[in-house]
Amino acid sequence: MGFLDRIKERAKQNKKTIVLPETGDIRTIRAAAAALKEDIANIALIGDKNEILSKSAGLDLTRAVFVDPASYDKMEYLTESLYELRKEKGMTPDEARALLIKDPLYLGNMLVREGIADGMVAGAVNSTANVLRAAFQVVKTAPGVKLVSAFFIMVVPDCAYGANGVFLFADSGNVQNPTAEELAAIAVSSAESFELLAETEPVVAMLSHSTMGSAKHPDVDKVIEATRIAKAKAPHLKLDGEFQLDAAIVPAIGEQKAPGNPVAGKANVLIFPDLDSGNIGYKLTERLAKAEAYGPITQGIRKPVNDLSRGCTAEDIAGVIAITSVQASK
Repeated sequence: MGFLDRIKERAKQNKKTIVLPETGDIRTIRAAAAALKEDIANIALIGDKNEILSKSAGLDLTRAVFVDPASYDKMEYLTESLYELRKEKGMTPDEARALLIKDPLYLGNMLVREGIADGMVAGAVNSTANVLRAAFQVVKTAPGVKLVSAFFIMVVPDCAYGANGVFLFADSGNVQNPTAEELAAIAVSSAESFELLAETEPVVAMLSHSTMGSAKHPDVDKVIEATRIAKAKAPHLKLDGEFQLDAAIVPAIGEQKAPGNPVAGKANVLIFPDLDSGNIGYKLTERLAKAEAYGPITQGIRKPVNDLSRGCTAEDIAGVIAITSVQASK
């Protein structure tokens, strides 16, 4: 059974309600129908029911819940809740109501915040900045978390590396140029996310263009310092660095460049030094290795709100729905 099949089975066993706000896009509607057909989640669709159904010819949405801002019976409650949440920032009750009617991202996040839904998936048509801004303002970060980051689960076919071809790449979607402290936080959060989703022990490599001091540069120093901080924060983890990519995942090269190191050649969680390298890395792997890429999945938000690549397919969205359901079961 492949990675996504296992995720879907777990989602079925503890079914959650996932809200989809981007119902103007046919990919979202197809993903909703697929998730309902496979029984991996209950689905809440934001928008006018008749308009949504007019786009859904041949798709079965009979078990979906429709949340129309013009008629939803909990709008006053959600408006009051959003006003209380944001009034110190200057928001008025009228502005709260107008925002929930105008912007389905905010309405979706309020459904998650108030426990009406367990998670949200968006980003097929909205930018990452818009998706995460609404999540930060409404759902907020998890207790004790100072940094929200984003990762991709990469499933590489016919690959002996990682966890039978399954990897986590971070940060590949949110933090542009993390400090050493932020990079360490990303590494620890990513290890927890990998263990939850892959049900496999994380082996974390802090990536660089250097392996164990083979190059000298301030960029390398940042990764070395991040590794030190992460080890201090989570001494139980198999985590080390700095590694070049080949030394991190190829056993023979890992043994050559870092003999005896418990991470070298065995890594399944790859922590990139900045967003440029993380984003480029996942797209290269997706396109050249024909890997499945699931994400960007967020970590550090109080309840799961996940972003999508705007180039995603309906199948990609359905996969992220299943992942979000598993995250919500944590």
